[in-house]
Amino acid sequence: MVVCVVCLGVAACGRNEAQGEPVGSAAVSGDDIAREQARFDTERRPEKVVEALAIGPGSRVADIGAGSGLITVHLARAVAPNGRVVATDIDGTVLDLLSQRLKSVGLDGVVDRRVVGAETPGLEDGTYDAILLAEVDHYFADPVAWMRSAALALKPGGRLVISNRIYHHAQTMAAARKAGLVLKTESTPVPTHFIAIFVAGDLKK
Repeated sequence: MVVCVVCLGVAACGRNEAQGEPVGSAAVSGDDIAREQARFDTERRPEKVVEALAIGPGSRVADIGAGSGLITVHLARAVAPNGRVVATDIDGTVLDLLSQRLKSVGLDGVVDRRVVGAETPGLEDGTYDAILLAEVDHYFADPVAWMRSAALALKPGGRLVISNRIYHHAQTMAAARKAGLVLKTESTPVPTHFIAIFVAGDLKK
């Protein structure tokens, strides 16, 4: 496990620390990228996240706190060739690593990298089929306000999907409920993590 030397951002610390992503490395070998991806895919079953997002070719999806792109690469593959992934993080350095990962599999052209503020989604209203928060929502100073703002970026019927460690479950559910989100379904694809699917509910009315 690699721990952040300096807490560079919500996702840069959260997702990297949890997933063992290489932080602060300007150049990572293709073999290192492949090994890291294979380990992550085996341990975390990201295909279940893609399934929860209900995305496909042509979809527009936001990956919040994308880090170095271990999940982003799966989102890009799902929406290609004519869809878009907006990958956000508050640290541009990890987004450079994300670009390197995507280029290694020929998917860099599908993803827009975006540096955003720590407490704002930085997404356009009414634009996204799905928004993913993977191991980041517990870092927000005000997760209720953040989720309310993010829900405005969803298209009608769009999904906000949260994946996090089991011990954050109660905190996540309470914040989502206060934000006006409606839980559609949840699952535990691996013993350590849950996936919860929300829609905007009353917030859209």
